[in-house]
Amino acid sequence: MIEKVKDLPVLEVNDLQIAYGSKVVLQQVTFSVHPATCLVVMGPSGCGKSTLLKALIGLIRPAQGSIKYSDAELWGTKDSIDPSLLARFGVLFQGAALWSSMSIFENIALPLETFSSLSEQEIREVVRYKLSLVGLHGTEDLYPSELSGGMQKRAGLARALALDPQILFLDEPSAGLDPVNSRQLDELIIELKETLGVTFLVVSHELESIFSIADEALFLSPKEKGVLQYGQPRNWLAESPYSEIRNFLRRNEGCPTFQQ
Repeated sequence: MIEKVKDLPVLEVNDLQIAYGSKVVLQQVTFSVHPATCLVVMGPSGCGKSTLLKALIGLIRPAQGSIKYSDAELWGTKDSIDPSLLARFGVLFQGAALWSSMSIFENIALPLETFSSLSEQEIREVVRYKLSLVGLHGTEDLYPSELSGGMQKRAGLARALALDPQILFLDEPSAGLDPVNSRQLDELIIELKETLGVTFLVVSHELESIFSIADEALFLSPKEKGVLQYGQPRNWLAESPYSEIRNFLRRNEGCPTFQQ
């Protein structure tokens, strides 16, 4: 098992404020993500989860504050992001976002062709390896439409892993999946984290998944326009001082997770 290093964050966010014009969506957001851990971002609809994710991957420039990957500031004083920083993270979008006109091989090879100097044979070997990591060995020549929803999510995860990023961002990875496929994806996240030391930031509202994969969590509140609580979600069921959080976590009390 990979030992978790606690003193060198992969991602550090400090006093982040995000606004659309004069409308502030998030403010005073501060947190860090350490190697080989999973941080889950959760909260009710409209709390700013997707907005935060967009800022972290450079799609929105914050109004103030900093986003730092190891020793490198995402924006700094520049008007654009250094392309080399983009290779430090991978993203799995809600719908997997695979190119429908490309084979699974071509989808996963694309970031390698764009950001690496690997030969054609080396790229082929990397693609096969990443597919084997997510349990999709032998699917290289298939197209996204030939895969089930769960397999498409796994293929999207393989593409996010292509460049060996420092951190993976997963946006509602269980969305649209049945309980069995959702559980299998959670197990894969845990396996990649514990055996390969992969670091995750996951946006999710699925309670069973949250309790299964999260080492720490952020709860975003639309009322506060920021972080209401930051810590270990299992402790929040009984100990959170905020009824908003307790109600959010108890909405599925028949779930087997609550019996553990």
